[in-house]
Amino acid sequence: MDEVLARIPHLLAARYPLLWIVSPEEERVERGLERVGQHAAVAIYRWRRTSGLIGPGGLLFPETETPLAALAKLPLFAESALFVFEDLHDALGDPAVVRRLRDLERELGAKKQAIVVLSHVLAIPPELEKEFAVLDVPLPNRKEVGRLLAVLAQAGKIEIERELFEQFVTASLGLTEKEIKRAYARVLLDGERFAAGDVNRVLEEKARLLRKSRFLEFVSPEVGISDLGGMGNLKEWLVHRQAAFSDRARAFGLPEPKGLFLLGVQGCGKSLSAKAVADLWRVPLLRLDVAALFSGRAEEGLRDTIRVAESLAPVVLWIDEIEKAFLQDQGGGRVFGAFLTWMQEKTKPVFVVSTANEVRGLPPELLRKGRFDEIFFVDLPNVHERLEIFEIHVKRRGRNPELFDLLALAEETEKFSGAEIEQLIVAALFMAFSKHRELLQEDLMRVARESIPLAVTMDERLKELREWARPRARPASIDTRRVSFFEDWEGR
Repeated sequence: MDEVLARIPHLLAARYPLLWIVSPEEERVERGLERVGQHAAVAIYRWRRTSGLIGPGGLLFPETETPLAALAKLPLFAESALFVFEDLHDALGDPAVVRRLRDLERELGAKKQAIVVLSHVLAIPPELEKEFAVLDVPLPNRKEVGRLLAVLAQAGKIEIERELFEQFVTASLGLTEKEIKRAYARVLLDGERFAAGDVNRVLEEKARLLRKSRFLEFVSPEVGISDLGGMGNLKEWLVHRQAAFSDRARAFGLPEPKGLFLLGVQGCGKSLSAKAVADLWRVPLLRLDVAALFSGRAEEGLRDTIRVAESLAPVVLWIDEIEKAFLQDQGGGRVFGAFLTWMQEKTKPVFVVSTANEVRGLPPELLRKGRFDEIFFVDLPNVHERLEIFEIHVKRRGRNPELFDLLALAEETEKFSGAEIEQLIVAALFMAFSKHRELLQEDLMRVARESIPLAVTMDERLKELREWARPRARPASIDTRRVSFFEDWEGR
């Protein structure tokens, strides 16, 4: 914030008489303006509808509660000054107020004075669009949040481990100063300390903010990296970037990761992977509702989506079945042209996870280097991965995997996706439940033999997908031939 407000003395020297500061944080910006005033020897006056015009030292000017009355006082002051109006945006529909501002701008610039409209929205009347200089004040950055947490911990004589400290700072980014203080107060009231589980309380504040968005949904991951069966290459890639948004990573010279593109067979864990990223990296997961985005003014909606996502950063932004979004872009490709430009040039830590089942609808520029850090192809699980998937889902249904011959089931379910294996177990459980007995190996084997996986009926399409992905994408799974080689070697 200080870097933005530090431009004000230069704007005054250049005789800019009208400034518009966009921020929902009045108190924080007021403190910043006071620092600017002290450093540059500029007097600070403040106006609110409830109090009227107040000068330095709390000097109150009576009968200045209306905008016109307050503006009429400004020619009386000769010193270099900032006149901060905190409720003026609502009055700019009045032609008399607009006219008065246009009259004043001729006088203010010569005296190194400026009217500052402080508002949470940017709503400049057309008549004044060319006259205002706009300053967009960002939410507290990592350094400011760290300072807040350090002061609070010191006051409460609380010791926070460095890694946990960074997790709290990262989780707090995207909140206002007041929201951060409230979230930390909740942590202290409930436990009087900052524990690993308390990070979720801060993330809950972010989830609350997303209720205002039409296109973004806050998704609770509910799964972790251990819930992903197989995909060893993808898991390793994610673990290596677990601290990607930390200060240690920046100090080490690492850039913030941009995104991940997951292409592959339907039902093989692409969506589950997006959730696992957010859980592993301890950042919120946002899902973009593509249908809602393209149901109205898509270009404006995309700008709103980017603004909200960046305000909550660091976050994982999940775009499911992105190829369908391209098909809906009726604006001559402008919407996704803007999206691709943002992907290339974004500076905020918004990690985009895009998934796709179809390759023929994907424009080549989407997969160009610089947009995504890596492209992974998620294939049908091999026998080793199917065994792991069976273990995960049998445990999840409250059964002991050791009571079943899961290797035989893994060998029986060739060409089954992870989703189909899960449904196989559910179907077998229904069979056992209807017969008033516990689940048996025979139930699972019977359902496996009676089921026809989707990959069998779509064999040609699957071959085409693999051919396309082989030279373009990295396999999410470890090469099964290498696994079999080492198993055979150990068995000798």
